Amino acid sequence: MAIYTKEEAKQIMEKALSFSTADACVINISGSESGNIRYARNTVSTSGHRSNQTLSVQSSFGKKSGTATIDEFDDESLKKVVRRAEELAKLSPENPEFMAPLAPQKYDEYLTFKETTANITPEYRAGVASSSIEPAAAKDITAAGFFNDSSGFSALLNSKGLFAYNKSTNASFTVTMRSNDGTGSGWVTRDFNDVNKFDASEASKVAIDKATMSREAKAIEPGKYTVILEPAASVGLLGNMASAFNARTADEGRSFMSKEGGGTKLGERIVDERVNIWSDPLHPEVPTSTWNSAGQPLKKTTWLENGIVKNLAYSRYWAKEKGVDPVPSPRGFIMQGGDASLEDLIKGTKKGILVTRLWYIRNVDPQTLLYTGLTRDGTFYIENGKIKYPVKNFRFNESPVIMLNNLEKLGKQVRINGNLIPYMKIRDFTFTSLSDAV
Repeated sequence: MAIYTKEEAKQIMEKALSFSTADACVINISGSESGNIRYARNTVSTSGHRSNQTLSVQSSFGKKSGTATIDEFDDESLKKVVRRAEELAKLSPENPEFMAPLAPQKYDEYLTFKETTANITPEYRAGVASSSIEPAAAKDITAAGFFNDSSGFSALLNSKGLFAYNKSTNASFTVTMRSNDGTGSGWVTRDFNDVNKFDASEASKVAIDKATMSREAKAIEPGKYTVILEPAASVGLLGNMASAFNARTADEGRSFMSKEGGGTKLGERIVDERVNIWSDPLHPEVPTSTWNSAGQPLKKTTWLENGIVKNLAYSRYWAKEKGVDPVPSPRGFIMQGGDASLEDLIKGTKKGILVTRLWYIRNVDPQTLLYTGLTRDGTFYIENGKIKYPVKNFRFNESPVIMLNNLEKLGKQVRINGNLIPYMKIRDFTFTSLSDAV
């Protein structure tokens, strides 16, 4: 087994640390057990189990550092990896941005581990595949999906006496459903720390319905449309926007958060006042580790409040340069939603387009956060509160900042890729051309 308890992990790292002769030493250890099942053409194609463990040592002499890794934890192997890290450190140039290891910190107790997820069996995975394949075949649909579950741990120990430990579980599922005539496609994704919250039949039905509904899509003119974005359609754009909340790139004039002539947009309103975004490692729906790779404690942090930039992320080095406290980057983000369901948003739309998801998102202009990409797996025209017919996919050119300034209504939150994002109704979303891909 590659999962170690807090005591077992600490014992291994303390043994490794005892071999260190460096000025500073940071040791990380992690391990995971995971299982998966994959299916395509309505048939299981592969299934498997993986077990991984690794230990890394970063040794530093002054501002010169070296890192080595190993996956065997007997005394001789630990001694070998520490010596290798020290050899590399002595050969390395000085790092002008080197930061000494942190002293001991206080961390909140993590919420990321669920025993039921850690105990998933091959029979459970087979049931997930069956819950997709059988209803798909009955509807003249072909399913291709992947289910993966994992449990793991990570721990950190340094020569200043800091020790941190986290244990986590995750179950993730994605499936694409294609109509057998080749004209319709549906897709869905789900992820949870607690597998008890996952319903494979419900998720598969969503994708099957999308595939059935999207058959024989019609071409309509590209342009600016009111859109209803499902969370899978907005998560990529919002994630790219979140990466702009970086103090250093803003201070250096390299990001959207930079102000012309110098300074940053900290404290300025940049989007609609209904937009509130924060991170919280203790949120019960999207918990994360309560510390980061530097050993900094992670706490609830507000990034946008009523559309105003409240925080930028400061690394330890950049915080020292600017004379401020460090602000760790988020592990995931949470956007406040409303009470409206997807069906409510559709009913309240006179004319618009429902977008299942966006993909192949690429940067066009980092200064304005302009991105391009394509819709996929279910795009529908809405008229008078009803889905009228499927439409061919579009290429879009849009900025998440412009998007959030054109916000009409927020719907309920949905977990996706470890984030909580609401359904959103947006006006004047820019589609630039058509795509023939299903």
